[in-house]
Amino acid sequence: MPYSFHSHSGQFCKHGHGLLEDVVKEAIRKGFHVYGLSEHMPRYADSELYPEEIEAECTPTTLTETFRDFRLEAERLKEAYKGSISLLIGTEIEFINQDYANHIQQLRSESDYVVGSLHHVNSVPIDFSPELYQTALAGAKNSLQTLFVQYFDEQWEMLQAIQPEVVGHFDLIRIFADQSVADQILLEPQVWQRIVRNVDYIIGYGGLFEINSRSWKKGLKDAYPQRNIIQIIKEKGGKFTLSDDCHGPNDVGLFYEKLPNYLLETGIDTIHYLTRQEGKVIVKEHKDILKDEFWTKIQNW
Repeated sequence: MPYSFHSHSGQFCKHGHGLLEDVVKEAIRKGFHVYGLSEHMPRYADSELYPEEIEAECTPTTLTETFRDFRLEAERLKEAYKGSISLLIGTEIEFINQDYANHIQQLRSESDYVVGSLHHVNSVPIDFSPELYQTALAGAKNSLQTLFVQYFDEQWEMLQAIQPEVVGHFDLIRIFADQSVADQILLEPQVWQRIVRNVDYIIGYGGLFEINSRSWKKGLKDAYPQRNIIQIIKEKGGKFTLSDDCHGPNDVGLFYEKLPNYLLETGIDTIHYLTRQEGKVIVKEHKDILKDEFWTKIQNW
């Protein structure tokens, strides 16, 4: 009965595909027990629009309207399919600058949870394209270590301001870096101490670390987070959840067939998940996750 708490659709995200309802139908077909709908929150300045949004003549106003439409459709789907799946309605946040803290608090009152992600360093998108990643790297004086330090410092600011229930792709900064170099830089003292600081903080307030399988679509060796980070989270008693970071119906359960081996290799046998109980969203524990019959059904997807 595994879970995902990080998803998108082409209906409400320009780099996604397909309808949100088809995402839900696919999650039901594939046997998900709880599935989180977490379209991106709006961005509020013209300078923060992605190239695809500029091409589609989006504006901050239209992004806000699109997000409102998402909320309405998600509520409809939650009711329509309540007999088949438990849907939680969240949002994947942005934290381009400190002004976003106020925007997020307003959105949070209407959300079951938020996915706390960092997609920008020094206001430059890091996961949109290799070219923009290089722009962010240039802003860090072409030092990958400096870029990693900046990323985890900005993540630290986001964590303190928001305390998200789910922390999205903790080490997304690896996405377009040479992986052998990135793995070494993560362990450099200046970077590693920031990772440990952020991990300690998340554990302290009770956040969940998502194991995000979308990294494999990008050709990375490990899921997010990579295994060195997973080990320190485990040692400190952190809690893991699962996310496919789907961007449309075809992505539901994306690379979940690789998760059993990854969980086995990293020694994870307990997953935590969000669920609604007595009108509130709470965290529950799923022990012996690899014994769940969900995994045996993947071969028939």
